[in-house]
Amino acid sequence: MKQTRVSKTTTISLPPRLFRDALTMAKSKGMTTSELFREAFRRYQREEQSWNELLGYGQRQAKKVGIRTEADVERLIDESRR
Repeated sequence: MKQTRVSKTTTISLPPRLFRDALTMAKSKGMTTSELFREAFRRYQREEQSWNELLGYGQRQAKKVGIRTEADVERLIDESRR
């Protein structure tokens, strides 16, 4: 019976210093470099999702109070300082 591979393999290039740092970090955490990069990418995905949710929230709130442009933001800041 033929096994189906669950993971896909890719190649990335890193500057020598970053590569050494990755090896050192993986070793210190008891991980393979593949595990380290998978975890790093998962964290990056979560961070991007959080920022996108925050941006969406900010845009919705701005729309509610009539902020449409950066000029609107500057105007409101100037008004609040008076």
